[in-house]
Amino acid sequence: MTAQARSPAATKADTRAYYQAAADQLAMLPDASDPVSSALLLRQHYGAAGTLTALSSEVEQTFDAKLDDGQRLILKTSSRPEALGSFLFQSAVLDGLQGVDGVLAPKPIRTLSDRLIFEHEDTCGYLQTRMDGTPLHQAPCTPALMHEVGASLARLNHAMSNIQPPAARRPMLWNVACWTSLAELERFLPQDETARLVHCAMDDYACRIVPQAANLAWQITHNDPSPFNVIDTGNGIGFIDFGDGGWNPRVQDLAIAAGHFVKDPASRLGGAEHVIAGYASVAPLSSLEASLLPGLIRARQSALVLINTWRAHLFPDAAPYIMKNVARAEQGLAVLASLDHPAGEAAVRAAASLDPS
Repeated sequence: MTAQARSPAATKADTRAYYQAAADQLAMLPDASDPVSSALLLRQHYGAAGTLTALSSEVEQTFDAKLDDGQRLILKTSSRPEALGSFLFQSAVLDGLQGVDGVLAPKPIRTLSDRLIFEHEDTCGYLQTRMDGTPLHQAPCTPALMHEVGASLARLNHAMSNIQPPAARRPMLWNVACWTSLAELERFLPQDETARLVHCAMDDYACRIVPQAANLAWQITHNDPSPFNVIDTGNGIGFIDFGDGGWNPRVQDLAIAAGHFVKDPASRLGGAEHVIAGYASVAPLSSLEASLLPGLIRARQSALVLINTWRAHLFPDAAPYIMKNVARAEQGLAVLASLDHPAGEAAVRAAASLDPS
């Protein structure tokens, strides 16, 4: 079985069509926020009234809903046709995670007609609880906290492996099925050291990782456990924003989370060791996962640089939001640049046995 056969796109032609559909979605900004109309939808479909404040979002409209009874919820809406599949996926995943021991995620609120989402003329959406706490980009990242992030992510992955949501293989530019096509976005990068590192990482992904990817464990994953989407609630680590989720290698979530904490040039894995250790303490890594993880980290960092630089070129007014994680990815690529394949695998194996203290 080929890697493509395990991914959402099975053939070369399918891969190109999947990529183009995914790219077209991110070549548009979200609908203009309309708190008044969204408040009417909130009342009609949930029987709730309150004040809505627009939040930044990559695709859908997202609102902080402060209800008249004091509750704080999150409302997501969109008039795009592809949003229906995304909202069906997100709400089903959140519903499936409720009550799972050791997993913290928002709770979807059912409509007055007992549905996870609502559809109203050309608009659809869903309502969820708001997760309070400190996002990791605002928290001091101690080894103990990083270990708990990794362990919590492994528990999340295990829970998601038991969920079968609709639209899990919908086109998503952040899905690994698109990565071999991202080379065409390299022209948007300045011709500097980062561009060279991105090219090398994506070439390694296409030539070394893709041929072996079919032998990895594949499942539904979060696909964006960034420091903005991982919350220290005070009662455990929680995860929000499942909008990029879909069918991926299981270890992909670890690659993404660990990659955001590659900062320290004095460490072989840049400080991501404790995230890897925490994950492996709950879900031990296979030999293949340990071998491919450093390359997957670099490929995801490179995909982040490529996609966001391209979108910032399309939407310069939104560039500060779009580029919020790019500097971290560029730093991570630089830190990992000297790590060859054997050394990378050895570093991952050593990290997997680290003590949380």
